[in-house]
Amino acid sequence: MEKRPQRVAAIHDLSGFGRCSLSVILPVLSVMGVQVCPVPTAVLSTHTGGLGEVVFRDLTDYIEPALAHYKELGIGFEAVYSGFLGSSAQVDACLSFFRSYPNALKIVDPVMGDNGKPYRTCTPEMQSRMAELAAVADVITPNLTEAAILLKKGYSYEPLTHAAARSLLVKLSELGPNCVVITGAELATGEIANLGYDRANGSFWFVPCDYVPVSYPGCGDIFASVLTGALLGGASLPIAMSRAAGFVELCVKTTFSYGADSRYGVMFESVLPALSQPSAPGNYRTL
Repeated sequence: MEKRPQRVAAIHDLSGFGRCSLSVILPVLSVMGVQVCPVPTAVLSTHTGGLGEVVFRDLTDYIEPALAHYKELGIGFEAVYSGFLGSSAQVDACLSFFRSYPNALKIVDPVMGDNGKPYRTCTPEMQSRMAELAAVADVITPNLTEAAILLKKGYSYEPLTHAAARSLLVKLSELGPNCVVITGAELATGEIANLGYDRANGSFWFVPCDYVPVSYPGCGDIFASVLTGALLGGASLPIAMSRAAGFVELCVKTTFSYGADSRYGVMFESVLPALSQPSAPGNYRTL
């Protein structure tokens, strides 16, 4: 039997500057011992969050031929992990990857919006198509805005009670995925937390994190990457959530301490070694 690291096909955009998408996914999963095969959906000079006029190249016509080449070579993947998709055709290509590797762990980060508003590229058609991806995923990692879009409901700025959080997680799971993780939710207790639900055993979890008064691009990509690596390593959902949340919090606090420009993303490079260390059980709690 071939002895090799586990492989992930990462279907995301590549921003050359700003520490997000594939530029953080590759090093994070590599440090965790996972081989990443990047499948870029687009190449951008920077991310689109306040760094001027972005140079953008669409790579829709690359994805399906790349998949055909991997199948021809007999390359296997233990996970297929999707993020930003810019068109309906890219959703179709992502679904082709999922069908081609039916035994792979399927992680969908439904990148569609934040702070109660969809992104400019997230048209009604894309919102509907992203729900198709969620339906065949094993794990989805929406924020609250994306959760509302997936459920076709209005966004609420009200903090979530535990009961409301459990209800939201169940409704998202009813779309198809077995595991649902909601990132960055404000709870009625005053805590900021990541929420999780494992339908297979009916368990609900949350991982609280300290509030830092700044927002950085790429944190969702880092969270989903660590979560993916931990799950591939055999971690339970709450332990994987705790490890992902803990690493993102470490990145954010490190960056905030230096007063770095928030548009440049988190200074994750200096704390990457933390991911190669054995992980403690973590600070997850039942929801």
